[in-house]
Amino acid sequence: MDLDVLYEIDVPKPWNGPHPYGQREAEQRAYREAVEQIRLADRVGFRTVWAVEHHFREGRSHCPAPEVLLGHLGALTERIRLGFGVTLTPFGFTPPQRIAEKVAAVDILSGGRVEWGTGRSTPMEQTAFGVDRELSRADWREAIEIVTGMWREEYFSYESPRFSFPRRMVTPKPVQDPHPPAWMAATSAGSAEVAGQAGMGLLSFSIMQPLEKMAQQVEAYRRAALDPSPLTDVTTNRVSAYTLVHVADKPSKRVWDSVAWWYSNLAQFTLDWELPHLSPEERERTFPFLNPILEGTVPVQEFNDGDMILIGDAETVIRKAKHYADLGIDQLICYVQWGYLEHQEILRTIEILGKEVIPELAAYQPRRPV
Repeated sequence: MDLDVLYEIDVPKPWNGPHPYGQREAEQRAYREAVEQIRLADRVGFRTVWAVEHHFREGRSHCPAPEVLLGHLGALTERIRLGFGVTLTPFGFTPPQRIAEKVAAVDILSGGRVEWGTGRSTPMEQTAFGVDRELSRADWREAIEIVTGMWREEYFSYESPRFSFPRRMVTPKPVQDPHPPAWMAATSAGSAEVAGQAGMGLLSFSIMQPLEKMAQQVEAYRRAALDPSPLTDVTTNRVSAYTLVHVADKPSKRVWDSVAWWYSNLAQFTLDWELPHLSPEERERTFPFLNPILEGTVPVQEFNDGDMILIGDAETVIRKAKHYADLGIDQLICYVQWGYLEHQEILRTIEILGKEVIPELAAYQPRRPV
């Protein structure tokens, strides 16, 4: 199992100063520190850095333009792959021709190191961009076919009820032939099967669920991937999953408080924007830990005991990470910059993961379920 890192560029409140200067200073520091951390991850052997595309997620994610961050990193790193985690693909967010252009440009600037993640986002972002939520899955699929066609064909034209494009040469073309590996973010029910059937890698961003639920997702993906109908020109049969990771011999109270802050923020966002249409019973089945968090009790100890988070010394993190490998995860995405963690302790986490954890996982033979 490989280790990746994920960056949303957390900028938690309160900001140190009045608007706009407190926000500006905090964001600028978060970006500077993230770049230094990712450069270290490159040097110590992480496989991929995933940069999100999120909009209007105050405090939790200040990274709306991953192509800018990844293009910058392309010149500052040597080996680490650069993952769009993800491009928001339904019509309305970004026209397909812009996706084709920016992903290919980063692939060129990085010498062919791009991983192309795709996704649909949440109602909060969709409504702000005029995305038709009911058609977002169909639009996601159609946009991917258009993007790969633009990379494949010298000149490309397209006409459908949802999208029209005159004959043009879309430039540049990516370095990787025929194009970068393609992934799909899976958070909703049935998404894992869609990714497997489409021949795309699975970016499992499910959270607030026991690992057994994630294992069910992986199993569903593997079954669907046995006989895919590839949506792109590259078939990617790999599974990734992300979680909070922090290495410390004796984690401080601030570390555990940061876990609680992160989950509380995520739970409220999930309730407000992702699950308002579900009944309380359906909500409980989907996210069994949601209600306790909303009531002010983040079950941090339960998350830790159940390996939903990887916090502790190197030996503890290795043991917990092997649990993910046993469940069929190919790439464990380490969310290392979250909450109120300090820059130097994040650097230390990355360094220990590279020197002690990555070699152990590279040599480990997972005990995969039969």
